[in-house]
Order: sequence, then C-alpha cells, then structure tokens
Amino acid sequence: MNAAAGTPIVAADARRALPAVETLLQSPQAVELQARYGRPLTLAAARTVLDAQRATLREAAGTNGPGGTAELLEAISLQLAQQAAPTLHSVTNATGVIIHTNLGRAPLSKAAQAAMLAVADDYCTLEYDPRTGKRGSRNVHPAQLLRQLTGAEDALVVNNCAAALLLALTGLAKGKGVVISRGQLVEIGGGFRIPDVMMQSGARLVEVGTTNRTHAHDYASAIGDPKLKAALLLRVHHSNFRIEGFATEPGISELTALGAAHSVPVVDCLGSGALLDTTRFGLAHEPMVQESVAAGCDAVCFSGDKLLGGPQCGIIVGRAATIQKLAKHPLVRALRADKLCLAALSATLLHYLHAEAPTAIPVWRMISMPLAEIEARAQELSSALRQTGLDAAVIDGQSTVGGGSLPGETLPTKLVAVRHRGAAAQAARLRTHGIIARVQEGQLLLDPRTVGDWSSLLQKCTETFVTFRSIQ
Repeated sequence: MNAAAGTPIVAADARRALPAVETLLQSPQAVELQARYGRPLTLAAARTVLDAQRATLREAAGTNGPGGTAELLEAISLQLAQQAAPTLHSVTNATGVIIHTNLGRAPLSKAAQAAMLAVADDYCTLEYDPRTGKRGSRNVHPAQLLRQLTGAEDALVVNNCAAALLLALTGLAKGKGVVISRGQLVEIGGGFRIPDVMMQSGARLVEVGTTNRTHAHDYASAIGDPKLKAALLLRVHHSNFRIEGFATEPGISELTALGAAHSVPVVDCLGSGALLDTTRFGLAHEPMVQESVAAGCDAVCFSGDKLLGGPQCGIIVGRAATIQKLAKHPLVRALRADKLCLAALSATLLHYLHAEAPTAIPVWRMISMPLAEIEARAQELSSALRQTGLDAAVIDGQSTVGGGSLPGETLPTKLVAVRHRGAAAQAARLRTHGIIARVQEGQLLLDPRTVGDWSSLLQKCTETFVTFRSIQ
C-alpha cells in the first residue's frame, strides 16, 4: 500500500501497464480509424477510453488487470462510431398518430422530396429573376399557387406558424390592443402560449368573454372602449383541446363583419392548414383556409407541415395591402423560409392544384386509407410475429390526426397487439431499430395506418423479435 496516496500498489502497476496513447494510434486498426475519422477525433477518443480504463482500475483496487490492446481499440472504434452517428435520422411511425410532432410531423410526398433535391444539387433562382437578370423575391415561388388555392389576394411564407402569428401581431398591432376570446388563450406543445407571443410582439392583450362563452358584443365593447386602443381582432384555433357543452364563440364571418364595421383588421390563426374538407374522410369539420379568406379576414396564418402535408413553414394569406405591409417588416428577414422549404412547399401545393392530394400527400393518404387495407396489413404482421413464437393478435383501435389538428377526433383502425410481460422492453428494442410503437395496458401496439415502408417494417419487426426472444 502506498501510504501517501492510499492506493494499492497493484492498482498503480495495472494502470502503468496500459499502453501509451501514441502506441495505440500506431496500431493498424487505429491507423484505419484515423483515415476514416481524422487524427484529432481518434486521439480524443483514445484518451477518453484510456482515462475510463484507468478510473475502472482505480475503483477495482487492482483486482482486475487492464484491458488488452484489442479491447481498447474496440472501445475507441465504438466511441467514434457513436460520435459520428447522426442524431437526426428517419424512423418508422407505428404509433397511429398521423401528424406526430415529435417525429417530424408531416412526411413529404415524393414530388416534394424531388423538388428539394433539385434546388439543393446546384444554384437556384431563390432571389433571382432570370427574365430581368436582376434580384427577385423568394416569396414569388409559392405565392401564386397560394393565391390560386385559397382565393387570397396575396401570400407570404415564413419559417413556422408561430413566426407567422408573431409577425402579424408585431406588424399590425405593436403598442396597441389585440382583442381575443378568453377561451382561445391556448398553450400549444413546447410552451407556445398566446399571451407570451402577444407580449413578445409588443401588442397588448385584451381578453373578452369567458372561457366557454364569448359573444360578438364582447368584441364590440372592447373596440368601443377608447382606453383599450383596439387595433386587431384575433381568432386562434383551439389546437389540442376542445370546449363542449354550454359553449359558444362568434364565427369568423361575425368577426370580419364586426371588424369591417369598425375598420379593425381581423387575423385568423388556424394552425392546421386544412385545404381539404375533412368531413369527406369521416372526420369533424376542420376550419379551412379558403373559408377564412372568403369570410374577409385581413390575414390568415397556418402551418405548412400539418394538414397541408408539406414542409415546416408558416403561411400568411389575405388582403394584398396587409400582406405587403407584413412583407416589408424588418422581422421578415429573421423569419424567412429557405430554398429547400419553398421548393417542397411549391411541390406540395401543386398536388392540391392537380386534385391529387388524397393520394399523393402522405398525410392525406393515411387519413383516407381504407380500413380493409389497414386490416390486411395488420393480419400480415400479426401472422409473421406469431411465427416467431409471439402472442400477437389483431384488435380494434383508434388512430389520431395529431399535430393540434382536429382535437379529440379519431379514425377507426386495426392494431397489432403483442401481449408480453416485457412489452416496454420490446418497445425499447424496436426503437433501436428505428420503429416507434406504443405500449398500453401491458401490450405492445403497432398501427399500420402510419407506416410508410410496409415491407421494411415486416422485415425489421420479425428480425428484432427473433433476436429479442433469443436473448431472453
């Protein structure tokens, strides 16, 4: 025992037996790692692995010998592979939540993917007008399509719907009052709160009515109060909840009529971006962008990656004077969308223009998927899993739209239920293979409705569960 340090001499000897960093780096395997990852990263990984080994030997008080060179090199290789592995990668969504915010919301159509690749591969006409040879505007690319589809006079695209609302409030009502029903002071996922956005915009929140009942005369009273300096009427989609029972709020046509009578602009924040009538697909009616435009809203804000089924962006459509005013605001440069987003959005909008959205856009394809097709998929997967020895069955279930759209609405589906006491462990094992399922009442549940690559899911699930059972 070293009396000064209090450390067993055998432990110190074991640590001294570890190879030097440079000795490790000169080995053939380390030379290959340096060629792949570069010397700085390989050197840092080697030092980290050696430090960890020394700490292990110190804690073990010399009872175990140091790892061999091959073992150390394997640890270095594993660490480098983990560092180089992307944290953002594709997964299979078997949860049954169609617009799954945590999984990237709307998957893009093949045409939208191709459009992004086309402008990413080389230079593009993002802000260049080839007819004049002069600088152009990036907003022209989707604007014409949005005007055609919504009936609006003009359109503006920013990087998400929260940004669209922030811009509208800042550009139209900074320092003035914005009248909104108390029942619409929502908080959306991620801590997005309407009162907080209002504060950041510099506008002043004017709450009217009650949580469950607000009338047109409540808005009129606020407009008529000179102390409130009301400059805007705002309607906000309830997003992730709905009010039932003894509840009422003025419709958008009532608000626009009230705004027109008092020369106060109206902004409608729809969020979901529905351009199709959801009742066609067995769902409740989701407010449509075209309806708000037709009602006379000065500006309508909505998302590109929810029911629209495109890339993440925020879209503002409405009266030309209002949109042009917002487009000139200094905040636009901080919120603008990039070339990849604009390319994907334009391609997605073309699907609507060509009346092919229900089949070409993944979100709508999932919503409109026949129950018979879902059941056929479920039976195929259930049969494959039973062949591995699992207790799998097809049961009735519900898919949800998600993403704050159609709150409380579900679609009937067929689920593959795997009954096993280790359901949570099975779900974790699937996640390592990029398959996201859900666990409920002790069962692992997989919903075929939201699965894009079906053949890949079949193969991955079968292989994963065979391996899982072999290590139990």
